[in-house]
Amino acid sequence: MSENKSSLKVLVQKVGTALSSMVMPNIGAFIAWGLITALFIPTGWMPNAKLAALVAPMIFFLLPLLISYSAGKNVHDERGGVVAAIATMGVIVGTVTINEKGLNGTPMFLGAMVMGPIAAHLMKKFDKAVQPKIKTGLEMLVNNFSAGILGFILAILGFFGIGPIVKVITNALSAGVDVIINAHLLPLANVFIEPAKILFLNNALNHGIFTPIGTQQVVDAGKSILFLLEANPGPGLGILLAFAFFGKGSAKSSSWGAMLIHFVGGIHEIYFPYVMMKPAMFLAVIAGGVSGTFTFQLLGAGLTSAASPGSIIAILGMAPKGFMPHLVVLAGVLVAAAVSFVVGSFILKLDNSEEASLEAAQAATTAAKAQAKGQAVAASPEFSTISTDSVKRIIFACDAGMGSSAMGASLLRNKIQKAGFENIPVTNQAISTLEDTDYTLIVTQEELAERAAQRTPRAIHVAVDNFLTSPKYDEIVAQLTNGTVSPAETAAPAQEDAAVDLNFVDEVVFPYDKAEGSATMGRETLQSIFRSNDVKIPVVTVPLDKLAEHNAKNILVVTTIAQQSQVQEAAPNAQLLVVDSVVTTPEYDKLIARMHK
Repeated sequence: MSENKSSLKVLVQKVGTALSSMVMPNIGAFIAWGLITALFIPTGWMPNAKLAALVAPMIFFLLPLLISYSAGKNVHDERGGVVAAIATMGVIVGTVTINEKGLNGTPMFLGAMVMGPIAAHLMKKFDKAVQPKIKTGLEMLVNNFSAGILGFILAILGFFGIGPIVKVITNALSAGVDVIINAHLLPLANVFIEPAKILFLNNALNHGIFTPIGTQQVVDAGKSILFLLEANPGPGLGILLAFAFFGKGSAKSSSWGAMLIHFVGGIHEIYFPYVMMKPAMFLAVIAGGVSGTFTFQLLGAGLTSAASPGSIIAILGMAPKGFMPHLVVLAGVLVAAAVSFVVGSFILKLDNSEEASLEAAQAATTAAKAQAKGQAVAASPEFSTISTDSVKRIIFACDAGMGSSAMGASLLRNKIQKAGFENIPVTNQAISTLEDTDYTLIVTQEELAERAAQRTPRAIHVAVDNFLTSPKYDEIVAQLTNGTVSPAETAAPAQEDAAVDLNFVDEVVFPYDKAEGSATMGRETLQSIFRSNDVKIPVVTVPLDKLAEHNAKNILVVTTIAQQSQVQEAAPNAQLLVVDSVVTTPEYDKLIARMHK
């Protein structure tokens, strides 16, 4: 029975990840469409009939095609994406009408989510069967025509078959949501949404379900409350405030920093461990979510597009034109925060348990939760298998490959570099994009460990309770240290403080390779320090492949040991500041002190 439950959970997570992985890469396009809608439609901030003409083509064509391409690419790389887009075009055209008022119909987001994976899967099956048999010199001919012919067939199938069926289903779902809203039952959805978020289905809910249906509502009404259901940062803010005032130990001391990351940064995953360590706190987030949604519905709140990440800045940025639309959105967020704070504070005040570390509480809670669900508790990894011979790269894998996994990767990367293993890259990505390769260590959360293991059986796996505060990072470093490499021998020499003088610097650059997250956080940190000290030097982030454009003596490049060689090769004439962490380093304050000498 327990195996069945576990399999069902994995299946639900896979479906949720599949849905969110189609939409999340294209959130920027949704935001762009929302801004164009909010600004240029007749009731917008800056009405412009010519620019408003972008609204309909983007929602009917651009967004569904982007979703289908992403879905197809996830299944079968670029070939899958191209065939998926062709097939989805048939679905779109089969459901859209053109009259004197312009484009009309139902945005085919659901159609793209259905047709995209199907088309890519068929292309993948064809390639697997046919490509090994292609005669030398005919590869391009066969590949191009096979993709074109399959796309042609599926586009016709989508036009006459899948498109009309999906249109009926989409209209039925939208009508069902309208019934729930009109019956004033929408707040009850948070009874399920809030626990589902904390069980790492947040992206699946927001981007797999609410974004497609909400976008349809925007077409009809100009806004949608669905964009506020999962994205509301109020419940999490209330939880963290409760721990800040009435918590104990590391949970209390770390909550203030977590608040900034959650409320302003929009990374909701950071408050999940605080709820997990005390299961009674689920009542607090549910109460906050229900109260917030009730306030949204009572006051007629809504957003013009998906707010991602769930930052208060992003949410207010997607609010419709006018003071009142912004005020009612803010009211719902604050009500949710207040209610979850009150309920959470009450729970914490009744808690007479002895002070314990956040890490220990997380471990115990996660184990108890797994047992209650009939799951086997994840055993501690066999760290003896981790060495410099068996591990050539480390990947942090989560549901969407963003947020907390990026921060976890940054934490372990700093520890790895300090230990002298700068040649071992530490990155983050979505589980759905993992490849089964040797010499790879994959770090994931216990809730997602089974899926990661299924996808990459050849890799070494470590399951942690929380990406942000896991003691297993030190165990990983210890195992590497006991291997064949001596940290003292491999550590790169630190740069002398006196080498950098801000008086001779006209620009500070934070380079990044594939992920911009750490560089952006470092830039914001240094900019804040500069503002506090009235330093007017501009601070920017630049991709490594464009760093050569900043190769000058009056440019300061801030980097880590892991990227030092690449930076020196790209910009040998620039000044260099090598730090352990671009986010948390005392070197920035030293720069300011030296500047004012």
